[in-house]
This record gives sequence, structure tokens and C-alpha cells, in this order.
Amino acid sequence: MKLTDEEKQILLKLARDSIKEEFELAVVDLDKEYPQALNQKCGAFVTLTIDGELRGCIGYIIGEKPLYELVYEVAKKSAFEDPRFYPLTKEELGHIEIEISVLSPPKRIKSPDEIKIGEHGLIIRKGPFHGLLLPQVAVKYNWTVKEFLEHTCLKAGLSKTEWKDPQTIIEVFSAEVFSENEIGGKNNVDE
Repeated sequence: MKLTDEEKQILLKLARDSIKEEFELAVVDLDKEYPQALNQKCGAFVTLTIDGELRGCIGYIIGEKPLYELVYEVAKKSAFEDPRFYPLTKEELGHIEIEISVLSPPKRIKSPDEIKIGEHGLIIRKGPFHGLLLPQVAVKYNWTVKEFLEHTCLKAGLSKTEWKDPQTIIEVFSAEVFSENEIGGKNNVDE
């Protein structure tokens, strides 16, 4: 999916307003007309950072509702329900940077040679365990394909070499990633 800058701005504003809504600083109307591209069902993650440090990240690999509704929902979850962090405070609201990743459907691969750093995110599944890392994570840490696989295994709660086991399922996906910083969606921050 290729979104226009206007569609990206709509999603970024929706994500920010969904968080502001929890502090009674905004009201979101999900019944209004959204552009057709934002009505598609696809996976999405919302990542929150403060000064470049992760502050929350939640999403769904597969979207079962329109993209705009999913972004609204996962923005709130990233701010208030990520178990790695305490809920976002009103004081932090003006400091968060919002990044949205809109995902392609995952595709199972047969060999790690198919993984392209910077293009693919990874999903590793084995039994009841699964872990996902977005494409931008490997780039941020300058990982090799092997390191990307190892860290995705660790995220799944597996040993870092489990990706070598034939019983382990490895999937790749791509993501359209955009943030307030690059798109300019933070211009209405009034906290």
C-alpha cells in the first residue's frame, strides 16, 4: 500500500488525537468519511518515542478492521497498555513522537537469504511462541540478517538460535513507515 502525504497526516493526527482523547483534550469522530485507502484492512503498529527512546509500541500483524480504526485503537494501546512501560502521562504528551508502520501481509520464507535488511520485518513462530520486529529496528541497530533473526527469536521468548530449527516458521513483511517528524503531523500539539 502506498499512502499519500495527506493520508499519512490524517493517520498521524488520528493517532495523536486518540491519545489526547484519554486526557479529554480531543474528541475523535470515527464515523466521519475517511479516504478510501484508510478503509483497507491491513496490519499496523504505532510506535511512541521520547527523545529517541521507545515509550510504547503495539500493533497487529493482520488488520481485521479499517486501517484508520486500527491506528486509533493501537495508538491508545501503545500509550496506555504496553506492558513494558507505565501508562503515558499528560505531562509526556507534548514530548512523544508518533511513528506508524502500515504492514503488508506476512509471507513465509524458506531461507534467511530471502531477508532484506531495511525492507523486511520479521516474524518468528515456534509452537506457542512468536515474536515480531519491524523493518526499521534492524536498520536502527545496524544488524546483520543473522542478528535480526537472533533478536526476533529473543523477542519471541526463544533461544537466539531457534531460527535454525526446521520447525520454526520465519515470515517476512514490508512496512510503509512514517512519523510526525518527517510528515509534519505534530503541528497541532498544544499540550
